Amino acid sequence: MTRHEWQVVAAVAVGGGIGAVARYAASLWWPVAPGGFPWTTLAVNAVGCAAIGVLMVLVTQAWPVHPLVRPFFGTGILGGFTTFSTYAVDIERLLSADHVRTALLYLALTPLVALAAVWSATWATRRAVARRAAPGRQA
Repeated sequence: MTRHEWQVVAAVAVGGGIGAVARYAASLWWPVAPGGFPWTTLAVNAVGCAAIGVLMVLVTQAWPVHPLVRPFFGTGILGGFTTFSTYAVDIERLLSADHVRTALLYLALTPLVALAAVWSATWATRRAVARRAAPGRQA
């Protein structure tokens, strides 16, 4: 691997550790009862997806950034914060405990909420960036 590739790997690793710790902290701050709806994981994934939408607009369309910003924040922190694996385990646990309706609701709701979060955050950020860049705008 080249030096740059090692730097990207290191940025993703450090960012991923930060994101995973933040996700775990959220599960400690907002625990879910056994068999209960996994609100914490749903919220973490929604917030993470919204943040990814904002970040990607800012680093690709608004600001010139260092080449390691996207891997550190996007793939690293936000990739470590959001969690498909916990989503899958939550569904398995709900099904194993015979909470089939809750599992199916969660199964369907999570991708819808995640997509809505990234889409709306991307849309809002693009509008804000365009408004700031509009000719004749006073600071």
